[in-house]
Amino acid sequence: MSESPAYLNIDRENHPAVLAGRRSREAVEARDKQAWLDNFAADGSVEDPVGPSMFDEEGKGHRGADELSEFWDKTIANTEKIDFQFGKEIICGDEVAYIGTIVTHIGGHISEAEGVFTYRADAAGDLAALRAFWEVEATMKSLRKA
Repeated sequence: MSESPAYLNIDRENHPAVLAGRRSREAVEARDKQAWLDNFAADGSVEDPVGPSMFDEEGKGHRGADELSEFWDKTIANTEKIDFQFGKEIICGDEVAYIGTIVTHIGGHISEAEGVFTYRADAAGDLAALRAFWEVEATMKSLRKA
């Protein structure tokens, strides 16, 4: 009798993308830029949000250590705190998607980005891609005093 395929028996606690995503969020919460950067594959990328935005006018994303470091400095470093409130986890292949909200505390204000947030791991378990699907306009409208 053969074992069931991995897609029918997902190890949610130890799935490589779940672990890579967790490490990413923990580094952000700890304000640990180096741990966040070290979690990425050499050619890892971030699209946050996906498409053109104030962080990425061309919408091409940020790839490799130098661009990821710049992304951190432009975005995460300017916040006081970031909370990840994910309600739904969907694992497919080497990726995991979370549906939920990222709550950002910045300059005495709070904003909420509702969306879908994906993490893809490479064969070594490193973070190959982080993609965040959220609407800039809707997030800006959520801005309020803390």
